[in-house]
Amino acid sequence: MTLVAGVDSSTQSCKVVVRDLETGAVVRAGRASHPEGTEVDPNLWWDALLAAIADAGGLADVAAISISGQQHGMVVLDASGAVIRPALLWNDTRSAQAALDLIAEVGAAEFAARTGSVPVASFTITKLRWLADAEPDNAARVAAVALPHDWLTWRLRGYGPENPVLTELTTDRSDASGTCYFNPVTNEYDLDLLNRALRRSPNSGGGGEPVLPNVLGPGESAGQVAAAPELGEGVPELGEVVVGVGAGDNAGAALGLGAAAGDVIVSIGTSGTVFAVTETPSRDATGTVAGFADASGAYLPLVATLNAARVLDAMGRLLNVNHDELGTLALAAEPGSGGAVLHPYFEGERTPNLPHATATLSGLTLSSTSRENLARAAIEGMLCGLADGLDAVLAQGVAAKRLLLIGGAAQNPAVSTIASQVFDVPVVVPEPAEYVAFGAAVQAAWALTGARPKWSVDETTRPVPDHRPIIREQYSHLLD
Repeated sequence: MTLVAGVDSSTQSCKVVVRDLETGAVVRAGRASHPEGTEVDPNLWWDALLAAIADAGGLADVAAISISGQQHGMVVLDASGAVIRPALLWNDTRSAQAALDLIAEVGAAEFAARTGSVPVASFTITKLRWLADAEPDNAARVAAVALPHDWLTWRLRGYGPENPVLTELTTDRSDASGTCYFNPVTNEYDLDLLNRALRRSPNSGGGGEPVLPNVLGPGESAGQVAAAPELGEGVPELGEVVVGVGAGDNAGAALGLGAAAGDVIVSIGTSGTVFAVTETPSRDATGTVAGFADASGAYLPLVATLNAARVLDAMGRLLNVNHDELGTLALAAEPGSGGAVLHPYFEGERTPNLPHATATLSGLTLSSTSRENLARAAIEGMLCGLADGLDAVLAQGVAAKRLLLIGGAAQNPAVSTIASQVFDVPVVVPEPAEYVAFGAAVQAAWALTGARPKWSVDETTRPVPDHRPIIREQYSHLLD
């Protein structure tokens, strides 16, 4: 049996899945936690990767491995290959003003035309501008800029402070497209935007342009795992384990799901995402849709919302029930929740761009104020927020034939049932799985064999389409 491994280095943890090359069946898995916070020492990610690999039984019998990771995180290295400062993660918002400054300097439409996206605090370019303004001494030391999966892949191949070959950094189109200084159509970095972010002049003294990871194509190999003592006993010799190109987490999930044109993915986690695989690039000057690349050679227009499963957490606390009990209450109410409408902007919102908004519960009457209607209003409100994101993606010319609902909340029968009423697209709920790591394993197999594997994805449910326009009508009406 030939085995391949996929890694998901997410905000919360590092997960490793080992799959059978022929069938895609999961043979074993491992996990290790990441520290909390919006800035993290990347060396802690490396420690977690090693621990997760060990927890998954090591690499001694694995033929290839690839790493998907959280997007946008800023990892800055000096000329010796050392990390200059803790990495700023996607959810670190201290660069919000930097995003506004860059838009004012370049223009939203120009950014969209050149990179497919308009900067927000999540993106790497804004974090580099923040570094240049807030920590100019650290900014002056930057010799290379990488993303989390880039840096981990580099370390896995034996590079780092003991072997600081910065030009061996690699990445893929999907992760590079989340920086906002990469053009996913030409597949080239926009060095003018990079230098602008760092307030550097090209070819100037005192630093010049930093090294950026080489962008590899889908299915390419980044190299081989280096035999290193920290990987533990039984590690194969150098050259025996192929390293895939890796990807950003959403692109990894799309690859793991086998998503193709016509598929829209709605992921309900701590935050929510709506994204689709499409053959044509997106350029949304409003900044609502990020025009990312995917991991297969196509594109991945994406909308992110801040309020997703935490909406259910909040209502569950209020009603003193868990998620399953919340779902039971919700299904006992009629579509539309008796007129009760929750706009779930508990921590502001990114889509629509309402950073200072708060949640509102309205439409209550004496007769409609019940535990059942409140529970249903929470689920309807969360899904309507994601449906707004779907509308924005479809407005970019994306055709939706089916909607793949993933994330922990997707397994709640109330969420999937109500989703079939909110979304006017057939809903499919795949089996719960680590799809980001699954996608990385697809890349590992692709790099090993030269062909993308065709592994099946099982479904847990396919709700009967039951579109109820009243849900979104009253949600939208109360926003006006």
